[in-house]
Amino acid sequence: MRSQGLKGPSYRFIHGNTKEIINMTKEATSTSMEFSHDLFPRIQPHLYSWMKLYGKNFLFWKGHKPQIIVSEPELIKEILGNKNGTYRKSKVGGYLKKLLGDGLVAAEGQKWLKQRKLADHAFHGECLKLMVPAMISSVQDMLEKWRNYESKEIEVWPEIKILTSEVISRTAFGSSYQEGKNIFEMITKLSVIFGRNANKIQLLNNRKVFRSQDDIESEKLEQSLRGSVLIMIKKREHEVTSGRADNFGNDFLGSLLTVHHDADQTNRISVDDMVDECKTFYLAGHETTSTLLSWIILILAVHMDWQEKARKEVLQLFGHENPTSEGIARLKTVSMIINETIRLYSPVLDMTRRVNSKVRLGKYELPANIELHIPPLALHRNPEIWGEDAYLFKPERFAEGVAKATKNNPIAFLPFGYGPHTCVGLNFATNEVKIALSMILQQHKFTLSPNYVHSPIHFLTVQPQHGIQIMLHSL
Repeated sequence: MRSQGLKGPSYRFIHGNTKEIINMTKEATSTSMEFSHDLFPRIQPHLYSWMKLYGKNFLFWKGHKPQIIVSEPELIKEILGNKNGTYRKSKVGGYLKKLLGDGLVAAEGQKWLKQRKLADHAFHGECLKLMVPAMISSVQDMLEKWRNYESKEIEVWPEIKILTSEVISRTAFGSSYQEGKNIFEMITKLSVIFGRNANKIQLLNNRKVFRSQDDIESEKLEQSLRGSVLIMIKKREHEVTSGRADNFGNDFLGSLLTVHHDADQTNRISVDDMVDECKTFYLAGHETTSTLLSWIILILAVHMDWQEKARKEVLQLFGHENPTSEGIARLKTVSMIINETIRLYSPVLDMTRRVNSKVRLGKYELPANIELHIPPLALHRNPEIWGEDAYLFKPERFAEGVAKATKNNPIAFLPFGYGPHTCVGLNFATNEVKIALSMILQQHKFTLSPNYVHSPIHFLTVQPQHGIQIMLHSL
């Protein structure tokens, strides 16, 4: 690799560069930061430092396994386009496997195609329209509680987490947050275990003999999580077998059950597949949306001029009536704010692919089985694409759409992936954020609380370590 111009930090015995990554991240996040949207040096200090030393593409070590960071847009396009099937998803193992199973995020080949088709059906245009009333109702429930905070400080981060959990529960699984609360709590606990072990090297492979406390706890959580999802599945099946429902329903859970019971055995999916898909969508359905909406509220509490522009647009379109499917599609200013917030506070920080067979990528010849990492946050602050003010909040970048903002280089903006693997929940998440933000702006003006401490951290997504406190004022 070095002979091809691909340099990087030196290999360290056993751990590779993982200890450096852990120490650099710990140091960077040990204190809060001055208020700034320039997160890259704080959230991924190792990438920030190493890119300055070794360039846009470099090699580092995770244990004894070489990993390549690729941040050149032309190369990323080739990787994510994956025309010849050379760049496969990395194998999911360990704690992440317990969290996601073999769901849509991890699956490949024919299995992925079948799962993607199911998800596309559950979240296509007409289905999304049917979800709007449930989204509105969930936001109304939240805003009803906010009445108690007139001219007071409110901690919005947990409020938004409950909201997005409620929305995915109602729209995808026909339940409520209270019913799914146990599932969300177990997913959160598993996420914590995965997070604290993400950069640790497992020295002893025989986990059945040498099991850590995290191994034991994650195993129990995985079994409990499976049991809770099965109860939800059995409940829906019972509604049909008892004659209380004519079919399994049109939501995501209903789509899974319909295929599971398909008359043609070759079309069916297993119970394990259903459980894994439910886990994946419970996690993905609220995690990225809750962080995105929370950061938007923070940003608009600071950039009051854009808060007023967004409110003016919402009131022009909806007045004080509930948002509509047709109206949210016409929210241009709000869309610009959403895109700029995602650019600065990218929810997903790493897209990983494994080289399936020896391949030439640009000027590099790569061996089979090497892992490639694509860092969206690095792309989103690249001054060659976004200008020297890339770290500033400037929604006007997107005034003429994503194509113009990225100088017709779509790969430079990767909040939801690219190509055939673009996030299936893209429109679902966007609609939810637009509806929630519109309804908040209709009723409230908000400013940043003096108690707010700016301390973004990476925990599955980019999250506010100490929450987001705002001062709420009714209009």
